[in-house]
Amino acid sequence: MTIKKVKVEDAVGMVLGHELTKIVPGSYKGPAFRKGHIIKEEDMPYLKDIGKEHIYLIELSEGQLHENDAALRLAQAVAGSNVECTDPSEGRVNLRAKISGLLKIKEQAVAEVNEIENVAFSTKHANLLVQPGDLVAAVKIIPLVIDESSVVSVENMALKYQEIVQVRPLSPMKVGTVITGNEVYYGRIQDKYAPVIADKVRHYGAIPMGVIYQPDDAKAITDSILQHIQEGADIVIAAGGMSVDPDDVTPEAIRATGAEVITYGSPVLPGAMFMLAYLEETAILGLPACGMFAKTTVLDLLFPRILAGERLTRKDIAALGYGGLCSNCSSCTYPHCPFGK
Repeated sequence: MTIKKVKVEDAVGMVLGHELTKIVPGSYKGPAFRKGHIIKEEDMPYLKDIGKEHIYLIELSEGQLHENDAALRLAQAVAGSNVECTDPSEGRVNLRAKISGLLKIKEQAVAEVNEIENVAFSTKHANLLVQPGDLVAAVKIIPLVIDESSVVSVENMALKYQEIVQVRPLSPMKVGTVITGNEVYYGRIQDKYAPVIADKVRHYGAIPMGVIYQPDDAKAITDSILQHIQEGADIVIAAGGMSVDPDDVTPEAIRATGAEVITYGSPVLPGAMFMLAYLEETAILGLPACGMFAKTTVLDLLFPRILAGERLTRKDIAALGYGGLCSNCSSCTYPHCPFGK
């Protein structure tokens, strides 16, 4: 790369090779003139007002790229499904969600990209619910000019990992609920769990089906879970009776359906007694009582992922321990907090 220094007065008719930045303290920072702008006579006073006495014209050597061209190529390489790239500015391109859905990031790929010199790649946390237009990631080229080989390295990495940044839509799955417990079934106390579950299901765009109440009877609970599945439930939530007390039989009932149990217990607080199982394609969730009084629980970390089409594994559940301790703030700001991240 060679840089040619030209007086502003002599630059009329010349093409800028980089952006000229305007800064107004406290109100604006952005391009005054973009790359490719042809300098005109009427630009002279303005250029001097922003402190420019000379214009630097960049002449690229073979195998080099301007920061904006490089940033756009990088962004297009890492952008996956339902992610769009903005126009480049000052060597940066933003990536924004095109749809509502669950943000997925391949963390190892992000780390490897940032090992490449003169490249910066920043993202939001994975498994964040996003809306159209939300900023989800950004790429930035550090110098004005970068070797094309660095960009090619990232492009090859993107081919290896595929879909480094993507947004997965949430499916409006049908959710059946089974509320267990003698005290509710026999009317000793009023059930307050079913409305909470229904609100949560609707919040994430799923469809609540009917609620079946059963006493602490393992066979009756099993039959109710299977009834929901026969009626078309994609997910069944069994709430109550998830502790280790001898009369809490919900885990036994879930096992009796023939479902594959992924985990009984999670490293998330609140949500330690959570259970996850699959009967073929149907997810069965055993929810402990914490979901009735805690605003945010393990359900908020896992339910959107199931709606996004993930089949969760024991390894997925184990990974939730890092960041899985809720601070029980007096005013909950989830997901804008460290919980689940």
